[in-house]
Amino acid sequence: MKRFLLFSLLAFCGVSAFSQSRVVCCSKPSATQQFAMLASSREFRMSHLKPLPLHFQSSIGKSITYKTADGKTANAYEFKAQKPTNNYLLIVHEWWGLNDWVKKESEKIYTDLGNVNIIDLDMYDGKVATDEKEAGKYMQDLNEDRAKAIINGAIAYVGPKAHIATVGWCFGGGWSLQAALLGGKQTVGCVMYYGMPEQDVQRLKTLHGDVLGNFATKDQWISTKVVAKFKTDMKAAGKKLTAIEYDANHGFANPSNPGYDSQATKLAYPKTIAFLKARLR
Repeated sequence: MKRFLLFSLLAFCGVSAFSQSRVVCCSKPSATQQFAMLASSREFRMSHLKPLPLHFQSSIGKSITYKTADGKTANAYEFKAQKPTNNYLLIVHEWWGLNDWVKKESEKIYTDLGNVNIIDLDMYDGKVATDEKEAGKYMQDLNEDRAKAIINGAIAYVGPKAHIATVGWCFGGGWSLQAALLGGKQTVGCVMYYGMPEQDVQRLKTLHGDVLGNFATKDQWISTKVVAKFKTDMKAAGKKLTAIEYDANHGFANPSNPGYDSQATKLAYPKTIAFLKARLR
């Protein structure tokens, strides 16, 4: 793993694959950039099996747009609470993009949580991948400044009185934590499914709200060593992390994934809902 990351970093410096992120060449890549670099690995790409066909049409969700500080607009999919509430859940998709599985899962979470607003962020600005090659390209091409603008735009959209929790899977698992960091004092909690943790302890010290991490013991990339370091870093930062490791592979919670692990998902999902309910009262 370390050898692969070193190779990827050298490639990153040599060809400026992430030049859009405005990172000085050969400086230490951010956690989200490290995860994006994994898309250079054929083994990583091929571990994400092509999603099974899924069509979902919600009767209660709707597409929205909002302004971002970079002068653009962002897309999202919103489930509005039936009664006015300042509780919001920001959901970040997998590396495939904001597809029908994310919307379907979001509606399920919306129903199980009760009176909470849910916003599915579109980090790819409308692009949705249908195979691992496309997904890897979209993840690598993501401009980090644009990604943060999308998240900050959503935070502005929900308003300064909003209580914000975040959830994400894979690519979105890492960005769920980044969104929680960007939420500042409005953040009340964060759920990560097998996403890359933030590795800067000083940044973690600015985190508000506890973190629930659903990880997989058979994950070769967000490995048990990565999770162990995250535990150590969160403790050093004085933050609360509940890290649960399931006997499963990366991507275990997506039923459109041919490698879906129903048993691990059945164990992780109620813990996720209980965690969010306790913080979005």
